Amino acid sequence: MWEFLIQGGPFMPLLVLTSIVGLTFIIERGLALRRGKVVPRRIEEALDQCHRREDLGRLREVCQARPSALGRIVLTAIEHLPWPKLDNADSVQTKARQEMVGLERGLVVLEIVVGIAPLLGLVGTIHGLITLFGDLSRAGLGDPGVLAKGIAIALNTTLSGLLIAIPTMVAWSYFNNKVESMAVEMETLLDDFLRRHYRRRTKAERDGGREATAE
Repeated sequence: MWEFLIQGGPFMPLLVLTSIVGLTFIIERGLALRRGKVVPRRIEEALDQCHRREDLGRLREVCQARPSALGRIVLTAIEHLPWPKLDNADSVQTKARQEMVGLERGLVVLEIVVGIAPLLGLVGTIHGLITLFGDLSRAGLGDPGVLAKGIAIALNTTLSGLLIAIPTMVAWSYFNNKVESMAVEMETLLDDFLRRHYRRRTKAERDGGREATAE
């Protein structure tokens, strides 16, 4: 393995560094995007059980006890419940966009790794071939096996670049889909929560208006 890296030429250390960066962000995003960390089940249950205004305090406590993207968005919705529904929905949407930026943090690095790893490998191969043919032009081709071995060594960087890019691309696609699915899930939960609350408030205001008219 060490010989393979040494023979790869001056671009192989860059590829090794690229692989380390990619692996680091794959592990970091894998830990950060766990469903229980982004959309805790306890908060989901508290949202489903929040049917009265008296339940808002308990929901707030659950969200504060479990810091998460969903919890922070729900706290924003609770804080702005006195506002009109459209204004509250706008504030929730703004907060959700901020949380999405946090969830997608690091994915751009994986996308860059996917793009540059094969290119670095190709540049390393071209550099190796230029060096090889330069040496052959001075020393001559006494043994065809030397040429074949030199080309094989020059291709080491191309192989390394592809081996780095392929799993990174798989991880990047997986994390993107996971973020999108959790975003849709959070949007559905918040939409149900707001509809339920404002429907009760509208009903209460309508009933209050009838009682005032009757008096």
